[in-house]
Parts: sequence; structure tokens; C-alpha cells
Amino acid sequence: MSVSATLAMAAKARELRGQGRDIIGLSLGEPDFNIPDFIKEAAKVAIDENYSSYSPVDGYEELKNAITLKFKRDNGLDYGKDQIVVSTGAKQSLFNVAQVMLNPGDEVILPAPYWVSYSDIVKLAEGIPVEVPTGIDSDFKMTPAQLEAAIGPKTRMIWFSSPCNPSGSVYSKAELEGLAEVLREHPGIYVVSDEIYEHINFGEGHVSIASIAGMYERTITVNGVSKAFAMTGWRIGYIGAPAWIAKGCTKLQGQVTSGANSIAQRAVITALEAPVEKIRYMIDEFHKRRDLVLQLLGEIEGFALNLPEGAFYVFPDVSAFFGKTLRGKKIDNASDFALYLLEEANVATVTGEAFGDPNCIRISYAASEKELREAMARIKAVV
Repeated sequence: MSVSATLAMAAKARELRGQGRDIIGLSLGEPDFNIPDFIKEAAKVAIDENYSSYSPVDGYEELKNAITLKFKRDNGLDYGKDQIVVSTGAKQSLFNVAQVMLNPGDEVILPAPYWVSYSDIVKLAEGIPVEVPTGIDSDFKMTPAQLEAAIGPKTRMIWFSSPCNPSGSVYSKAELEGLAEVLREHPGIYVVSDEIYEHINFGEGHVSIASIAGMYERTITVNGVSKAFAMTGWRIGYIGAPAWIAKGCTKLQGQVTSGANSIAQRAVITALEAPVEKIRYMIDEFHKRRDLVLQLLGEIEGFALNLPEGAFYVFPDVSAFFGKTLRGKKIDNASDFALYLLEEANVATVTGEAFGDPNCIRISYAASEKELREAMARIKAVV
């Protein structure tokens, strides 16, 4: 089992700060905004109303009602309350699904780059990750032909995120329909659709693959409040899934963590019932930061860029630096390059190798404009 590369880099950055180094952290996918006040107020009310007892394993009924309404409003998906499971973050939701769905030797297709924990979560369930490499030329998106070629007799699932962490890529409705056309020929394969970044979207808008014809009964839609609502520490995620899968996840969770945090759940009811426009100011700011980072990185020779349409990451191809020596340090791969930026520029990024793409690094722009400008200037100076 690997250590999470994003968390490891964040820990290294904290260690260096403790030594007095002025480190700019662009490694974690954590919004720098404070939680919106209307959600804070809901949490305070929940404290005053003494929501301090064990919560139901699969979530408060009122929260599950809010989630079903959110799925209908934002995604056009009709999930009943028996199809919803609330967990301690979307990461636990993913873990639950893997443990419930995978038997030893089952294969899970992961379009690369993929979120850093997918591979190890699959391995912990004794599944076998099958990486499908993409690249900057295809906006880091898997094609139907690639999906078809990756499917074998042991393929059980496909996991992907849209908007994608780490690339920021967003699958269009037409692209999802292309993948669905392939999957309809393979009815035994299930899909995990990680939609945690759905609202941080700068293009045509988000489409859930479960809304595509023939996909609803075989899709587990995973979401949560960490990213769009700046609630990373509140640890609330959830799934919408076929009832038999939700039942299995609830049974597993009942033996592991039981119900998620009671106060956080009550606050999330208010968050999900609110119109998306209440968090629009954060989305608009991320959009501006994306454009700024692309502009500044575009002025640095050696960084190959595409246009990420969502999330808050850029995923530049830095292979132009491989084989070169910078300030006496040989750069052989993306890990070397990310370490070089940390040591020489005092900027923490994450190697693309952790996401299944050895040519790239991930840069999070969930930081202030001042920090982003300074970080890009430092990177430019050392390369």
C-alpha cells in the first residue's frame, strides 16, 4: 500500500515551513475559502439543538432527502432514500464501494491520470487496477476505442472523475455517450462516477453518466461537500447507487465507522438545499485563477499546457525537462522535477506519477492570487 502522494507532499511542505522555509503549498486540493456563513449558522443551530448522539449509519433521513433533491435538481437523477449512503467523506464512499463490489482478481479500469487513491483503494479490495493512459493531446480523456481495448473477461468496474482530479478535464455529454455505447455491450461492468468537483466547472456544464441511457442501474454516483462548499474538514461524502449496492455499503460502514459526524450532517442539509448561486463567488474566483496560472505558466518554456475546464488544477506536461540538469540536479522524471521545485523554488506540487502519468505534475490553484503569482515567478526563476 502506497502513502498518498498528495498528503506526503503536504506533510513535507509543513516540515519545511517548521524549519523556517517560505513554502508556497500548491499540492493539496483544498479550497482556501472559508466555509460560507449560512452553513456555519446551520451547524451552530444543530449544536444548540443537541444533535450529539450517534447518527444513523447511512445518514439522517433529512439529509438523505436533501441529497435526493440535489441529485434531481443538478443531475436529473431519481434516487430514493434507500439508494443513498452518507459517509465520512467521499473517500470513504469510494472505499465502501470497492469493498462491497470487488472480489479478488476483479479488474478495475482507471483512465490515467486518475485520483491518487483510486489504485490503492482497489488493491485493498484485492482488485487489480488496469490503467488506460491518456495524454495532453486528448485533454487527458479516455476514448471509447481505448475503453473497448481495455475490457477483458475479468473487468468488473471503471472508475473516473469528471471534472477530473488531477487534470481538470470534463467529459462532455457526447463523450460520455460514447463510453456508454461501449459499456452497453458489456452489461456486467459497473461504473464509479466521482463527481466531487461538479460545480467547479467553467465549460458547458456537468453531465452525470448515470443520466445516459442504460447507465443508471450500473452506476455509483459519488459526491460530497469538500470542494464546492470549502468543507474539506467536515468529512461528508455520499453515494447514489442501486439499492442493493447501497445496502451493502451501509452494512460495511456499520462495522467500520458507523454514521458520519452528526453536526456536519445537519450543516450539509442546509448546504445542499441552497441554490448553487450561493457558492458562485468561489467558482468564479477559481475560473479567474485558472486563467492566471495558465497565462503565467505559458510564459515558461518547457511547460506543455491544455485548457482544463473544471476542478482547480492544471496538469502540465514537463517531460521537456527530463534528461536536463538544473542547478546541478539531474531531472530524470516528474518526481525529480516536483522535488526540484520544492527544494529550489520553495513551491510544493505533486508528481504526476502518483496519478498514473509520469510526464506531468499537478499544480493546485486553490490558493490566493498573490501566492499564485509568487509561485509562478519562483518556478520561472529556477527553470
